Amino acid sequence: MPKRLVFTKAGAPQTMRIESFEATEPGTDEVAIEVAYAGINFADLLQRLGLYSPRPPYPFTPGYEASGTVIAVGSGVDRLEVGDAVIAVPGTGAQTSHLVCKADRVVPVPESMSLQAAAAMPVTYLTAHHMLHHLGHLSSEQSVLIHGGGGGVGTAALQLCRWAGVEQVWATASAGKADIIRSFGGTPIDRHAEDFVDVIRKGTGGAGVDHVLDPIGGDHLVRSLSACREGGQVYTYGMSTFAPSGKRRPIRTALAWLRRTEIDPLRLMNRNRSLVGVHMGTWSRQDVLFDQMERLVQGVMEGHLEPVIDCVMPLEEAVAAHQHLHDGKNVGKVLFSM
Repeated sequence: MPKRLVFTKAGAPQTMRIESFEATEPGTDEVAIEVAYAGINFADLLQRLGLYSPRPPYPFTPGYEASGTVIAVGSGVDRLEVGDAVIAVPGTGAQTSHLVCKADRVVPVPESMSLQAAAAMPVTYLTAHHMLHHLGHLSSEQSVLIHGGGGGVGTAALQLCRWAGVEQVWATASAGKADIIRSFGGTPIDRHAEDFVDVIRKGTGGAGVDHVLDPIGGDHLVRSLSACREGGQVYTYGMSTFAPSGKRRPIRTALAWLRRTEIDPLRLMNRNRSLVGVHMGTWSRQDVLFDQMERLVQGVMEGHLEPVIDCVMPLEEAVAAHQHLHDGKNVGKVLFSM
C-alpha cells in the first residue's frame, strides 16, 4: 500500500504522521514514479514549524526531491519511459512512496549513478550552483565564505568551488565538521570559537570575500555583509536562526525577529555590496533549473561532485530525522528510504 509523510499542523516533529493512500494514474504531461529515496531539507523543518512559505495548507505531504523508477507515463510524454531511473523535483509532496509529477520536473538518472546519490542532489546542489554560478558567475580567482559548511548545501558548495578551481574558500561549522570541510579544499572556521569576520579579514588582507552563502539570517546576515568585499555578493537562502530547536516556540521566534537588524539599502549602495535572496522553491523558470540539473549530473558522472550522504532513515523514523537536522548533527544530506 502506498504511504506518505504528512504534516498535520504547525508544531514539533511529533505532529507528523505516516498515512496510507490510493495511488493515482498520471495525467497529461505527467509521470508516476515509485520512489526509492526522498531528500530532507531544513526548509521542510521550517514548513513543519509554520515558519516557511510558500507551503500548502495543513495537512500536506512535504518534500522537494526524490529519486526512483518511472512506473507509468501519461499522454504527451515522449522523453521518459516506464522503467527509467529518474530524479524528480515536484515542488512539494516528494516524501511519499508513489509520486505523480509533471514530466518537465523529472530528469533521467545515468545508469552508473545510484538512486541515493540522485536523491541527495537536487535541492542542495541546485541551490549552491544557482547562487555561485547562475547568479554569481563564480570564477577561479574569486573567494567564497560558506556558512554551514558541513550541511547539505555547504558540502555541495565546497565541491562546486573545488570544481571551479577556487582556492580561497572558507566554511563555518562546528569543530567536529572541520575534516569534511578540509577534504573538499575549504578552510574551516569554528563557529563556536572563532569570529568569522575577523578570520576573513585576516585571510584576505582586509578586503573580504567575493561571495558569502548565508542560510542563517537575522543579525548573522549583517555580519556576513561585513565579511563581503567591495563588489561582492551575499546570498540569503534560509533563516535557521529563527528555528533553533525542533519545537514551535512563537515567543522565541518573535523575539529573534524583532532583534534582527534592518538592512539599509543606502548602506548597501555606499559600500557597493549586493544582497541576493534565493528560494529555489519559488523559482519558476524551468529551463534554467533543467540546464543546471544537467550540469550537476555531468559533474557527478565526471567525478567532480560526490553527494555527501549523512544517513538514510526509513520514512517511519521521520521524527528522529527531523530532530537530527535540528540538532545540526548531519554532515551532508539526510534521506528517507521508501
